[in-house]
Amino acid sequence: MKLNVKTLDGAAAGEIDLADAIFGLPVRADLLQRCVVWQLAKRRAGTHKTKIRSEVKATSKKMWAQKGTGRARHGNEAAPQFRGGGKAFGPVNRSHEIDLPKKVRKLALKTALSAKAAEGKLVVLENTAVAEPKTGKLAASLKGLGIKNALFIDGPTVGENFARAARNIPLVDVLPQQGANVYDILRRDTLVLTRDAVKHLEERLQ
Repeated sequence: MKLNVKTLDGAAAGEIDLADAIFGLPVRADLLQRCVVWQLAKRRAGTHKTKIRSEVKATSKKMWAQKGTGRARHGNEAAPQFRGGGKAFGPVNRSHEIDLPKKVRKLALKTALSAKAAEGKLVVLENTAVAEPKTGKLAASLKGLGIKNALFIDGPTVGENFARAARNIPLVDVLPQQGANVYDILRRDTLVLTRDAVKHLEERLQ
């Protein structure tokens, strides 16, 4: 698959040949869904917690006689049915992580890249080098390219000037190639790769 390469100024910078094994796969929504669920579950803190009846500070003295009052039988004030009592079957500290095979994660990432290419929402830049970290200038360049909502993936490192210029632009994210993931690719409308990013992703996902 061939794609035109542009510069940040919108000028043509030749072509690039994208590997069909990575950018030309059929789109499988089931794989993408599984990977997104795995990612979002892994980032959950799992620190939610309520007190059970043994942790509530309350008297265990019997409230009234077992029989003869006409009222229900009750004992401990910390029982779940009382106001201020312990929570029955409440949440506890735990990990929300689930397992997902490495091969499935790898295929899901290739599928996400292929999905953007199939939708025509994949852009390849020569590089992201900018002379100075000016948000206004970068925003103007992106407007010229027709980019409003995008994820930029660079090579092993992201240029400091570009990262600083992009961080105040709404709906624009920047990642190095090793940080490429399914969730961030799908949550932005356009995927922008540099030549360096394409090279490293192809080596990593072969």
